[in-house]
Amino acid sequence: MVTRTDAPTRREQILKEAARLFAERGFHGVGVDEIGAAVGISGPGLYRHFAGKDAMLAELLVGISGQLLTGAKRRLQEADGVAGPEAVLDSLIEGHIDFALDDRPLITLHDRELDRLRDTDRKLVRQLQRQYVELWVEVVRSVYPALAEPTARSAVHSVFGLLNSTPHLARPGALPGRTVTAELLHRMARGAFAAAGTE
Repeated sequence: MVTRTDAPTRREQILKEAARLFAERGFHGVGVDEIGAAVGISGPGLYRHFAGKDAMLAELLVGISGQLLTGAKRRLQEADGVAGPEAVLDSLIEGHIDFALDDRPLITLHDRELDRLRDTDRKLVRQLQRQYVELWVEVVRSVYPALAEPTARSAVHSVFGLLNSTPHLARPGALPGRTVTAELLHRMARGAFAAAGTE
């Protein structure tokens, strides 16, 4: 994800706390007043920023899918003509690992609450995710040209499953450290692609 140095806006603060609370207690287990209290404003004050909890959930899930796709496209543009396919794949893996380690509540939220979105929002999430997968498939096949497209797509989904397992690795603070965990995930992702590429 993009590293920010400026302070988060109130809207971003609300979304971050909403994601944390929804992931911990479920969408229906959290009230607007609790989200407001977590950011120091009254529950009704949230309605100046969002129409309600449904709008927060939609912005969280559509937003992260869009950010992943935009970030991956940016990495490809930055590498265009500069880096080879292996370096591009490494860059994509690093970007997804950043998400997997820094936005763990959103992974849990996606797994549990995607079906609660309106049809239009859920379809948009799926559309963004398909574009993200296809971008990865193209890069993986540039590294492993002999890999058939369906196999490459299966490998990409499998690696996403591996990287997105971070909410289940250990309780917060019990991981061996961000750098060590990121390096481990990277090695495992490359190992999975290499194994697929030998078939």
